[in-house]
Amino acid sequence: MQSLYEALERAAGAGHIWKDEPMKKHTTFRIGGPADIFTAPESEEGICETARLCRETGTPLYVIGNGSNLLVSDAGLRGVVLQVFKNHSRLSFEGNLAAAQSGILLSVLAKQALARGLSGLEFASGIPGTLGGAVMMNAGAYGGEMKDVLQWARVLTREGEIRKLGVDELAMGYRTSIVEREQYLVLEACVRLSPGNPEKIQARMEELKEQRIEKQPLDVPSAGSTFKRPEGHFAGKLIMDAGLRGYSCGDAQVSGKHCGFVVNKGNASASDVRRLIREVRGAVYEKFGVMLEPEIRMLGKFEEDI
Repeated sequence: MQSLYEALERAAGAGHIWKDEPMKKHTTFRIGGPADIFTAPESEEGICETARLCRETGTPLYVIGNGSNLLVSDAGLRGVVLQVFKNHSRLSFEGNLAAAQSGILLSVLAKQALARGLSGLEFASGIPGTLGGAVMMNAGAYGGEMKDVLQWARVLTREGEIRKLGVDELAMGYRTSIVEREQYLVLEACVRLSPGNPEKIQARMEELKEQRIEKQPLDVPSAGSTFKRPEGHFAGKLIMDAGLRGYSCGDAQVSGKHCGFVVNKGNASASDVRRLIREVRGAVYEKFGVMLEPEIRMLGKFEEDI
């Protein structure tokens, strides 16, 4: 492991790699045990080299952005966590096209589009994730999805090949894409926007921001929407109608503000969250015959089955 660590340190750059790093520092849930090795390379070459080293040594590799939409087990992660975030947020505009590295926050990308009078990313202005994560899961909100604006993405395959895939090749569906299914790593992506009135764009962003503040538990740690939207239903309403508003397991709680969110009241463990998800799914299925599917990614080993 020491020789691998030294090779990863060369790939990442000095000061960009840590041992036994608590993952709760890197997730919006503020939950997660230690990762054996946590690395945030300075360059794209460092990302590719990190992936190569893990591939060739058979070391498990976990790729994260800013840690939203993520639950990491209390036992932590054995192997290497590769963070693609702040070091990879370069952005350029050419007409109506915006190309950016995958670590840029969607909110930052939306603000930069607004500054240039470009419309199309209003729906994404309050999504907390990175561009790479948004491409992977076809992130969406308020009637918009990434597939509506995405033109292409450059990805690193599991075999170490860099490919540029058009939006059709990315096979984007509801909260999924070929990136997720094939475990690709997004390096860069491009969106096509449209000229718009900056005041109207700003007004729409403010409108959506107010809706989020009013309806979502933004003041406590969470991973965003806990469940995917079941066909013909809304997860939050099913959970509310099952009488589970405020229901808790340890410090994990169904939000009293929006039942589609599980929140960390202070010291929730990943086991608390998993148990709560399991009990919520069981109650909703028993009452309505609908099996909720978790939207959040779960990394590491858990004792409890969902």
